[in-house]
Amino acid sequence: MDKALRHRVNAARVVVRNQILFFRRQLGEVSSEWKADDTRVTFADFAISEQITRELLTSFPEDTCLSEESGLVDEEVKLKNKYTWILDPVDGTNNYALGVPFCAISLALLKEGRPVYGFLYDGCRNELLEGGPGAGLRSEGSRLVRTSRPFEPRSGILALHFPLPETTAKALFPLLRTYRVRCLGSAALQLAYVATGKLDGALDERVKVWDIAAAVALLEGAACPYRFLGESPFPLERFSLEGPFCRIAAGSGEFLQVLEKSLS
Repeated sequence: MDKALRHRVNAARVVVRNQILFFRRQLGEVSSEWKADDTRVTFADFAISEQITRELLTSFPEDTCLSEESGLVDEEVKLKNKYTWILDPVDGTNNYALGVPFCAISLALLKEGRPVYGFLYDGCRNELLEGGPGAGLRSEGSRLVRTSRPFEPRSGILALHFPLPETTAKALFPLLRTYRVRCLGSAALQLAYVATGKLDGALDERVKVWDIAAAVALLEGAACPYRFLGESPFPLERFSLEGPFCRIAAGSGEFLQVLEKSLS
């Protein structure tokens, strides 16, 4: 890891940790409202977004910092700087507002449009995961090694995000009646749990880049296979709140083979 990247990683770790106490205090207590796209937002989303953005840009004014709650409605930002931060201040906002702890703070660092490091604070486990390509995967500073296991009906666990398109639900029916299925309500957490080996695989049909940027860095840090079912958003060249949805699958090679066979 070069000096510029290491400097950013060390600073971002502090920035995210600075928000954990506030994040935990507001869990299930914060008021919420609905945005025009029928997604929930809370005061905590805006407060965490503002604080993290301010601290990062104070330390790295030459960088770009973009957030799901940046307020850039109907605007498109072209990524011109070498480093870009992509933030989802509360991933799993529905859970968060209702006091369900499957939610997270998700922060990714992109270099020339590609995720090179990710931070994910897991509100359920009170754990800070971090890592990236070539840097491995760490939990609370301790190095993690992803263990693989056979993807078989007896023990295989996969994660989906509902609602599912009808065509996908029909294609996946053999998996749904064969394997154990979870829906955590947080795309970032589901992919992070695949990276750490808690889940064998995950498929998400409707995510935006801020939902997955940090998780993609974690997957690469864990050397865990993933693929986009369709066009990859990386290298990211433009950022817009109205940008397209992504389809992403991650997991063991066996899981991805079974999934692709079903979807084909």
